[in-house]
Amino acid sequence: MDPKELRSAIEAVLFITNEPVTLDDLVEAFGEAERAAIVEQLDELRRVIDANFGGFMLEQTAGGWRMATRPEHEPTLKKYFAKKGENRLSIAALETLAIIAYRQPVTAPEVSDLRGVNATGVIRTLLERRMIRVAGRKNVVGSPFLYRTTKDFLVHFGLNDVRDLPRLEEFGDLVGENLNDDVVMAISNAELTRPEDITEITDEAERAVAEAEAREELAALDEESNEIDETPADESS
Repeated sequence: MDPKELRSAIEAVLFITNEPVTLDDLVEAFGEAERAAIVEQLDELRRVIDANFGGFMLEQTAGGWRMATRPEHEPTLKKYFAKKGENRLSIAALETLAIIAYRQPVTAPEVSDLRGVNATGVIRTLLERRMIRVAGRKNVVGSPFLYRTTKDFLVHFGLNDVRDLPRLEEFGDLVGENLNDDVVMAISNAELTRPEDITEITDEAERAVAEAEAREELAALDEESNEIDETPADESS
């Protein structure tokens, strides 16, 4: 395939896909083109897009490539989607995500302890929005579920890998919100889960079952917490 034709075809693929496209996916799609040629045209496509300085850029994120809007247009886009009723992550969700991202894998009780409030409802919402996933169980009494961030989390925040996370103190800049100082301090002082305390789930079918169980468990804990909060102070007298 002619280099320009290959570049054009790659651009078309990237334009119509919502998920980052990996190099392996492109190699499979363009079987007649060598991997090196595809890499060369990706670099050339990024150069051309940057030279035109339009509304888009080509970036690497979550292990793949995608077309994305330029950061300088973020204020305008925020205003636009705010008018469209775009459902943004709440402060509670962002704080919970910060805890999980910087201390993963972590259990729901640990997240609640670090936030200082019950976080089961928020964790369940993040599971449903595929920002986090069940990673396994912690080898302690009760064998609670452990949670990690997902590929969708990386895509949402424009990260290629969790190792690209900024310093914890700069996470607020990444998400566009100021996190509670007490939560940031709690995350900084929290210990990481020891590898020997982790039983990972690697089978996808097993993970699907575990996540269904986790949602039910979180819903029950959240309902129990709400009932306690609504109990009158003098009910036991």
